Amino acid sequence: MLHRRRSATAVRLGAPTTRPRGVRAPIHLGRARPHRGNHVSTTTPPPEGPGGPEYLEQGGGEPAPRSSSGGGGRRTALVAGGAVAVLALAGAGTWAAMSFLGSGAQPAEALPAGTLGYASIDLDPSGSQKIEAVRTLNKFPAIKEELGLAADDDLRRKIFEEALTDCDSVSYADDVEPWLGNAFAVAAVDTGEEQPSPVFVAEISDAAAAEEGLTAVREGCGSEEGGWSIEGDWAVAAETDEIAQQVTDAAAEGTLADDSDYQDWMAEVGDEGVITMYAAPEAGPLMADLMASDLAGMAQGGMPGGMGPQGAVPEELTAQLEEFPGAAATVRFADGAAELEFVGGVAATGVLESDAEGVDTVTSLPADTAAAFGMALPDGWGQKLLDQMSSMSGGQMDPEQLVAQAEQMTGLSLPEDLEALLGDSTAIALGGDFSAEALANSSDGSDVPVGIKVDGDAAEVQRVLDQLTTTFGPGFEQVLGSDADDDTVAVGPNADYRSDLLADGGLGDSEAFQRVVPEADSSSVVLFVNFDAGDWLSGLTAGDDQAAANTEPLDSLGFSVWQDDEVSHGLLKLTTD
Repeated sequence: MLHRRRSATAVRLGAPTTRPRGVRAPIHLGRARPHRGNHVSTTTPPPEGPGGPEYLEQGGGEPAPRSSSGGGGRRTALVAGGAVAVLALAGAGTWAAMSFLGSGAQPAEALPAGTLGYASIDLDPSGSQKIEAVRTLNKFPAIKEELGLAADDDLRRKIFEEALTDCDSVSYADDVEPWLGNAFAVAAVDTGEEQPSPVFVAEISDAAAAEEGLTAVREGCGSEEGGWSIEGDWAVAAETDEIAQQVTDAAAEGTLADDSDYQDWMAEVGDEGVITMYAAPEAGPLMADLMASDLAGMAQGGMPGGMGPQGAVPEELTAQLEEFPGAAATVRFADGAAELEFVGGVAATGVLESDAEGVDTVTSLPADTAAAFGMALPDGWGQKLLDQMSSMSGGQMDPEQLVAQAEQMTGLSLPEDLEALLGDSTAIALGGDFSAEALANSSDGSDVPVGIKVDGDAAEVQRVLDQLTTTFGPGFEQVLGSDADDDTVAVGPNADYRSDLLADGGLGDSEAFQRVVPEADSSSVVLFVNFDAGDWLSGLTAGDDQAAANTEPLDSLGFSVWQDDEVSHGLLKLTTD
């Protein structure tokens, strides 16, 4: 169970970490679950079978809170270097970083329970995942050339030498390697200042060597700023010695690793991966305050388009941030697989909030589908979308005017007709024999396997289609051609493909689909791409040898979102041949 959000004063360093009662109703998380199946593990990879795909997975998530220092001066070399080392993962270094990973102590053990935002990575140059990761990444020529990874590389050296590029007198071999461990993190910690303090945490193997090395880094980077605190197996770097020691002292009273919210969200996200991200419940109100402060500053500064009285943070957004229950995400990479999964509280006003069990319009598509995107749509989603757009605009958008313009253009009655057109579940799909060349050369689309599958009131769907044809003219009759079977409607220019869409093609039973959308039966949003379906991918890269070489290893891609009680889950996964 997620506990109630701490009060603003309770999260400051040195303050108690118990929550006051009555702040808000607790959110009940599902039981901690093991990772799905065996597509990710930390064991040595099994022998590669003939034709069997490998997995390269990633999943998306809610962002950790923005951290900012209170000072206006140059960020210290220590904090900036640490941030670069971890945040460089957002670029090409992400793939490299995920390949040299192990397990062991985690930086959350060195941070206080009141930490607002946290992102960690565990780099183990001798980890069992290393060989498999390098082998998979090197399938992509561009990645292989850019990163130059080998099985015996020390990724720590690569990251820190990049972070310390401007520090000519600093030697990784002499000043860093003798004490540097495998686990690192950047965090935003409430130290009682106006804004959170950025902190960098590194695992160390030798406290004395770390003290000497950090001193050498600060001096070698030509900075008198930056401070650190060393305690046990961890070095905490911040903008000053005082802040670093404050963080260390607070962690001695209670660590993030022992915090109930952190534990609950880590349990909900499943097996921890090589990269771990966490946003505390207190991060929501903080973001609301920072946004309000930033907008007020813009208005006072007279910036073009600055926010005036109507430019305040929308009330609905503020309310959502105030009730933010926390979130977590993890990246897993092993046995040729990588996966990013996120979890967060379900927003009470979410447009697509749905307890639907699967998107049948996707799982029933033809088994050779090249690409598909589908959603299960809750009752009243159209009106809710308009209301949310109006609220999020801060009152600067008139939904009635927007609807009136759209109705004039389409001849529809909105949002009712749009809800009727898309039914309870809708999917758009491309057939396995899709060809970009055929699409470009087609005069009416009648030979292009593209269409929309709708589960809903067939008569209502046809009524809306007829109105659109009347509005846009006879030229749209082919594009909006339709066939129905009971409550299922297929829409598209290709009559043969419409017939395929109406049948239960069994996409959900195909191995390619199940590998990348393992929670299909519970998902309300599904994206699927089969790179091996037909020749559509090779057709897109024809004439570009480099693009062809770098897409050839791709097998399938999946993204799915599902809800478990009051927790929203998301998963993005990519497999390779």
